[in-house]
Amino acid sequence: MSASGGTKAIVAALAANLAIAVAKFVAFVFSGSSSMLAESVHSLADSGNQGLLLLGGKKAQREATPQHPFGYGRERYIYAFLVSIVLFTVGGMFAIYEGYEKIHDPHEITHWYWPVGVLIFAIIAETFSFRTAIKESNAIRGSLTWGQFIKRAKAPELPVVLLEDLGALVGLVLALAGVSIALVTGNGVWDGIGTLCIGILLIIIAIVLAAETKSLLLGEAAGTEDVEKIQAAVVDGEVVTAVIHMRTLHLGPEELLVAAKIAVQSDGTATEVAHAINAAEARIREAVPIARVIYLEPDIYNADAAAKGTNPGH
Repeated sequence: MSASGGTKAIVAALAANLAIAVAKFVAFVFSGSSSMLAESVHSLADSGNQGLLLLGGKKAQREATPQHPFGYGRERYIYAFLVSIVLFTVGGMFAIYEGYEKIHDPHEITHWYWPVGVLIFAIIAETFSFRTAIKESNAIRGSLTWGQFIKRAKAPELPVVLLEDLGALVGLVLALAGVSIALVTGNGVWDGIGTLCIGILLIIIAIVLAAETKSLLLGEAAGTEDVEKIQAAVVDGEVVTAVIHMRTLHLGPEELLVAAKIAVQSDGTATEVAHAINAAEARIREAVPIARVIYLEPDIYNADAAAKGTNPGH
């Protein structure tokens, strides 16, 4: 996985979630808090999710085969989509079920110092993981807002870790609030309400992740900046005079397919056109290094025919 895949952020999140999951489950055993049980399952699911992201990154590195001539780059999208499903079912639905049960059959929280202490520890650990994800994202985010970055990122790992860590931090605050109010009032219903809120939060995050990864799975074009670079690189002003039309498609986060019909001079020889196409491909790869699969089709551009919609390259 390349650096843009956020391997460091994934490993940091995995280490934090494993430690937190164990601590939360111990707190549940001693206190009987449903928020702690929901949060321990949430952290365990998050740990599995980071494992899925690492596995997807590993599988995506396989070489292309005759059956899969464009390689396995989209494996990363598939595993990111699986993460959203796990987060929805194992995390969100389980928490909602636990919250519902606790509200209808509340139990007093015993040994309050266990859940409170673990929650404080978990908040500190998740903050460290979230900080790592933010630092890794800022290295490639540029001037984009966080919403734009999550929506436009072609590598799914960092948006997934960012949203997971954000959900975990907010969930921990909700769990701490639910446990604290339950301890102050002596009413275990508040613990169930906190658990229910955690479940709703996780489902919302899962839906956002599913929508974004679904778009990547369907196939997204290159970003506007890369498209402009490619168009500028194709035209040499001599043999290649214009781009008639162009399509781009991400085969993976770091692999782009470019297919274009280009206008060439009508008096150029086949040899000149072939050399011009080879030179254009070299310029494209220099301008946008992830453009690894390029198909350029030469055509004689006719402005009048294009305006009428009859030109083959229109």
